[in-house]
Amino acid sequence: MTTYNANEYIVSYLVENGADILKANYNGGTCLINSVQSVELCTFLLEHGADVNATDIQNKTALHYAIQEHRLQTTKLLLEHNADPHLRSRYNDDALQTACLKGAIQIFDYLVENVSYSAERLADANELMGSTFFDDHNDTHMALQYWRAAMILRMVNSDDGVPLPKRPELPKREAYKNATEFSNLDELSAISLDLDAIRIQSLLICERILGPHHKDTLFRLMFRGASYADALRYQNCIDLWRRALEIRVEKDSILYADTCFTAQALVRLMVDLNEKTLEVMDRNREKQEPRFCDVVAIFKLLSSQLTEARELLEKRPVHKRQRDSYERILKCVTHLIYLLVETANSDEEKALMHELVRGLVKQNPRTVYTEDTLLHLCVSSLNTINSSYFTSADDMHTIFPRLDVVKLLLDCGTYVDARNIMRSTPLHVASNAYNFRNPLIKLLLDYGAHLDTPNRAGDTPARLISSNPLNSINLLNYTSLQCQAAQAVCKYGIRSTELPITLRYFLELHRE
Repeated sequence: MTTYNANEYIVSYLVENGADILKANYNGGTCLINSVQSVELCTFLLEHGADVNATDIQNKTALHYAIQEHRLQTTKLLLEHNADPHLRSRYNDDALQTACLKGAIQIFDYLVENVSYSAERLADANELMGSTFFDDHNDTHMALQYWRAAMILRMVNSDDGVPLPKRPELPKREAYKNATEFSNLDELSAISLDLDAIRIQSLLICERILGPHHKDTLFRLMFRGASYADALRYQNCIDLWRRALEIRVEKDSILYADTCFTAQALVRLMVDLNEKTLEVMDRNREKQEPRFCDVVAIFKLLSSQLTEARELLEKRPVHKRQRDSYERILKCVTHLIYLLVETANSDEEKALMHELVRGLVKQNPRTVYTEDTLLHLCVSSLNTINSSYFTSADDMHTIFPRLDVVKLLLDCGTYVDARNIMRSTPLHVASNAYNFRNPLIKLLLDYGAHLDTPNRAGDTPARLISSNPLNSINLLNYTSLQCQAAQAVCKYGIRSTELPITLRYFLELHRE
């Protein structure tokens, strides 16, 4: 703590009285790491045996932190004491890459002059530096300056007239408008006045050099997407956030909080765009937003992970944060079903929608805490997605209960009388006052939902519906002799051991 506060006199006193300079704190931070803001203190610690290359739990050394804080003199001191500029953090950042990501110009120049790097590495570094100036500081001039320097480096060190390659070669992606990186000065000049092209180039450079899983790659994708949304260019935002979600799922699974955050932001944006609650440039535009193809891709991405994720939640220890993420992802999936219904126009699209939802229904995903099925969720107004990107909790637009989504689920084979942990069926949930819609109740009853199934509290849907003043449904039309007989058997405790198994299950529906 004393080194963190840079009190050199107290540090000196403690060391003289036997304090352990090498001892790390809870996060693995050594005295030297916590002293990078003071050249004098670092000098004292190094002279008294501090390990210049000691790492913390992020695998960062004092050199990483000195560069992060733009401490040029401390950086020089550490390098003079044999700090290794090639050591990489858990994010795979060495000293040069850290300088590029933080836009530390003086340290960047010092490293280039005093550390040996290959021409290809220096070209990459200049490209990344330019990307940082554009994304973090909105400085197009500096970005182009560094990119030109990188291109000149590649050309000067060419092989038989072919500039140094940009490795690894990235596949073309729709998120980046199928663009490729500039490969000569003419191509760079051609995009120098096109801000959109520069934005895409910056993202391409980031993903190639840092890799798709790097936190800065993901941050810049999300940030650029949000910038597009602020400019009312929602499709561009969807493209980039969809790419970020693909990376998150591949890297961390849907149980990871950041994956969940990305999914919620993306799905909420698409829902709001479909519901026309977002400001748009042209309300009369012909182009459909959101697009069916985007909804399908995101639906497949999330729904394909549900079974594996639920199995992981059965293993101990189970963390609340992971459970919460699963619940939120499941809510995202239900909203994607709504978007499928809304955006499927052609017969082919509708056929694909039914195929996808049937596959999901077969998985029978349920919420973790209450064991709600998809049908339980889609008849409840409590099924909402919270995302702080564009709307506050007060402005939240409620989608459910949704009649067309419920009908789709029922048509795709969802069991209408499935029970949750409270033994409530979807009809119980739909019968609650805050969910009550006569067409919704009628739809569930038409598909065979039982009126007389008691939940754990002893309430039946019939009791809840009949007590609602808004009810206009004649419940006698949905009361069968079978149900009356089953109620009598349960009420009077008549032995049912002679009944076939199918009838025993039917009987259980009526037992409290």
